[in-house]
Amino acid sequence: MKKQTLLGTAILSLMLMLSGCQSAYYSAMEKVGVHKRDILIDRVEETKDSQQESQEEFQSALERLTTLINFDGGELQDAYNQLNDDYESSLQAANDVSTNINKVEDVADALFEEWRDELEQYKSASLKRESNKKLQTTERQFSQLLRSMRSAESKMEPVLSSLKDNVLYLKHNLNAQAVSAIKGEFTNLKRDIKVLMDDMNKSIEDSNKFIEQMNKAG
Repeated sequence: MKKQTLLGTAILSLMLMLSGCQSAYYSAMEKVGVHKRDILIDRVEETKDSQQESQEEFQSALERLTTLINFDGGELQDAYNQLNDDYESSLQAANDVSTNINKVEDVADALFEEWRDELEQYKSASLKRESNKKLQTTERQFSQLLRSMRSAESKMEPVLSSLKDNVLYLKHNLNAQAVSAIKGEFTNLKRDIKVLMDDMNKSIEDSNKFIEQMNKAG
């Protein structure tokens, strides 16, 4: 019980430290004229770019596996090495996507908290109502975008798991029988990657819409 308490305290301290770092970063950026709104738009753009990169990596892995399944001679070790490289690249790309989504959510939370606090500074009731209306609209738009991002993010795990299983199986069974054995998994993997690509495309489209809306409102 004591170990759990210490672990919980350590995690909380780390979270507070990271939160403090972000707050200091936002404050420093505001001093040079870069506000949370600008940072949010930039981070949404970065997330969109990382999603496009991950699409390319997953597609490359699928094409590599397709080539391997249709293997008709040659060095299986080389084919395995290439597939393993594609898996590692896909994993890194997926991690980058998740990191960027977390950064988007963090700055959005900070922006909306600041916006709500500043509503209390208005003396004009009409301006306060108008600002609050814009806040609520922006929060709704962002919630839709975040759901889209998280939905696409959740589709990466099944694909990564399937790729890893295939890579591990081939690692210890580099022969024609092993290639034949993974054919049964291939159809499901193709389907999962198709679903992932569709969700990524929707998220990228939603990102473009959100950036456009933020730029218009700004």
